[in-house]
Amino acid sequence: MIKEHPSYKYAKAVVNDRLELPDYYYDLNGEKQLLSPKYVKKQCQKFLVIANGKSSEYCINEKLVSKIDKISKILKMARGPKTGKSIYEALAGYQWLLTVGSLCTVYREDNRRRKYQTVILEIARKNGKTFIVAYLVLLLFYLEPKFSRFFSIAPDGALAKEIKLALESLIKANIDVFEEDEFKILRDRILNVLTDITYYPLNYSTNRMDGKEPNVFIADEVGALPTSYAIEAMRSGQLLVINKLGFIISTKYPTIDNPMEDEVNNAKKILDDIKTDETVFALLYEPNETKNWATDDNVILQSNPLAIEIEEVYKDLLSKRQNAIDRERLRENFLTKHCNIIYQGAGTESFIDVSEVQKCRVDKIDWSGREVFLGVDLAISNDNCAVGMVADDDGTILAEAIDFIPAGRIEEKNQVEKINYYDFINAMKCIACGDKIVDYGVIEEFVFNIEEKYDVVVMGIGYDRFNCMSSAQKWDSKYTTVQIRQHSDTLHQPTKLLYEKIMDGKFKYESNKLLEINFQNAKCVYDTNMNRYIHKKKSNGKVDMVFSLLNAVYLLQQEKYLENGDFFVQII
Repeated sequence: MIKEHPSYKYAKAVVNDRLELPDYYYDLNGEKQLLSPKYVKKQCQKFLVIANGKSSEYCINEKLVSKIDKISKILKMARGPKTGKSIYEALAGYQWLLTVGSLCTVYREDNRRRKYQTVILEIARKNGKTFIVAYLVLLLFYLEPKFSRFFSIAPDGALAKEIKLALESLIKANIDVFEEDEFKILRDRILNVLTDITYYPLNYSTNRMDGKEPNVFIADEVGALPTSYAIEAMRSGQLLVINKLGFIISTKYPTIDNPMEDEVNNAKKILDDIKTDETVFALLYEPNETKNWATDDNVILQSNPLAIEIEEVYKDLLSKRQNAIDRERLRENFLTKHCNIIYQGAGTESFIDVSEVQKCRVDKIDWSGREVFLGVDLAISNDNCAVGMVADDDGTILAEAIDFIPAGRIEEKNQVEKINYYDFINAMKCIACGDKIVDYGVIEEFVFNIEEKYDVVVMGIGYDRFNCMSSAQKWDSKYTTVQIRQHSDTLHQPTKLLYEKIMDGKFKYESNKLLEINFQNAKCVYDTNMNRYIHKKKSNGKVDMVFSLLNAVYLLQQEKYLENGDFFVQII
């Protein structure tokens, strides 16, 4: 039955890049063409594995799907272009996938227990996100245990009321369906009398979120929240809830350090299989490419799934795009709110797709007898440091990178960065040393022992003078050390070379998820000469391992890949 369901058909169409485009959209060649959003496709692939019965642990609760279908055929739309139609007819493909994926994906051993605890929806404005969340809350009034409590949180009072208003509209438009006085709509809450389930809308506060015990919470417009406090307070309140569920919803906002970006970046690491978390379901409607936003309709269609199904939405977006092209002051709002592109970072882009890096992963590298170049990235003493090692293998770059973190800050870093450093320590890709600050002596000794550990010959060590002068002087007693200026005019060439080698499949590294996370975090910018370089402050997390490799690749490039190269000159 699930294979005939709209949610399954939508997921399959996304995976196969076969979303049916309407007659009002044609590309320049007169042929319909749409590539699915990359991360939506990855989530759909995971959904199809379960829906096709290929998961030993999870399945789709088809009885629950059937129940939801029956409810959706009875209820009518309250507002919008499809007012009066049944919700079953009106729901868009992504809304069906969100509903079935979040509510009906369960454990095989207990089909009452949901797989997902966190559901993330990143989608452009005016794509029915408030409606679909209100509809999900209405469904949950009948699916959750008696006496459950639901909470929605938003940055301010006006936004907090949006979901409540949408829910009120749904209830009032279908008043003939519900039993008499089944719902009580009060100023500060909505109560279902039959189930004693109550929904409360809350606006952001730093001191009134604790003490709540939500079975379900909805965080709306998360990109506008000043901190993640409200979300974490809701999650803390769910500690004793068995079947907990939280919805994280937002468009983009013109900042790169808001709570939604944190949730999205974490979801991307999960979907890229560089982090394992079975409890997160994420639909991230972002354009795959952002450079040609003024001409590429895919940018609009990948961020606005309703534009594929509603002609008025698509044409309105085309009009807004033209206005943004003509009037620069309108550009930030259009790109951020309607294309899910952070305009503030329009000059910033990912260094490389981590899936391309993962293609270069190998089981084992034989380092014996190789001439290697080392790169060192020593940050401030309470932050991550890294040592990278590269060698040339007939035009292929072999790489290894080891991270160093303060042993006394592991728990703090696990929480803040949302990764488990213990796993990387056990995998011997990370070394914890010192207490609250990194022990540089451990790093210095590690470098001195590399030749014996890997059976290699160290040809040179590249380093950034910041925080590294003392260590470099010690290494200089045994090795040739090279100070590498951390500037675009110096690092542009190794950045370009490393990118090209990875894309050509001429890069190899042994399994190292922490290195993959660093690549995932890395963001590039261009200087006035269009030199491309990784910008630490604009990156989405730690990139020290990538920088250590770039310092090493710089030396390798000077020696192996440039004519008359001579890296034995300090760059000041």
